[in-house]
Amino acid sequence: MIKSFLPEIKHTDSGNFFLIAGPCVVESRENVFEVAEKVIAITEKLKIPYIFKSSFKKANRTKGGSFMGIGDEKALEILAEVKAKFGVPVVTDIHESQDAAFAARYVDILQIPAFLCRQTDLLVAAANTGKVVNVKKGQFLSGEAMKFAVDKIVDAGNKKVMLTDRGNSFGYTDLVVDYRNIPAMKETGVPVIMDCTHSLQQPNQASGVSGGKPELIETIAKAAIAVGADGLFIETHPNPSIAKSDGANMLKLDYLEDLMVKLVRLRQAL
Repeated sequence: MIKSFLPEIKHTDSGNFFLIAGPCVVESRENVFEVAEKVIAITEKLKIPYIFKSSFKKANRTKGGSFMGIGDEKALEILAEVKAKFGVPVVTDIHESQDAAFAARYVDILQIPAFLCRQTDLLVAAANTGKVVNVKKGQFLSGEAMKFAVDKIVDAGNKKVMLTDRGNSFGYTDLVVDYRNIPAMKETGVPVIMDCTHSLQQPNQASGVSGGKPELIETIAKAAIAVGADGLFIETHPNPSIAKSDGANMLKLDYLEDLMVKLVRLRQAL
């Protein structure tokens, strides 16, 4: 199904899961291209269908002074460069209805953040661009409830929908993954993805900076494949300790290849 959405995506006949990966936010052209080149080399070697991800801006931050981006158009132009140079599809987040048509000029997939997955105007605006729409499941919703997000997009005339799980709120400062949500969302008939990094966030910390448990990324990914996830979402950075957003739960870029080798083997075994 992902091939029908994104005809340019490679290796869909390999039997592997597809991967959405990249730095959380566009920090610089150098950072984006370093990550893209490394991940593409890995996915080509292992024949994993690949979609590059980075947010052109981060609107949802705990503190008002947190980094939000380098400028909307500048960041989107960098993402368009990735697509043009490497020939891979690109996804970015949108946060307001007016972002949809603007971002759609540069990328292939518009991603709806989890906190905004019930925003009808935003979903419809994304649908109206004709681009693929990836909706992240709200931390406050069941997998079954995501059928209504799919319905909103399909009813607007766009059948190119994907859903991504990123955990459920557990108290005020932690998330847990309920793997029942993956088969529940697959009942909608759209590709289902597991966000292996954001689901390990520890939000609402007193410091105003979210924590995380990146040492469990492999565990989350293995379990997601075991229960039938079509794709995996992993944010990665050469040095998460200095990343400008979500560094506490991102995977260090140097660890990605070893993880992908293990996950491909698991997929083949299943």
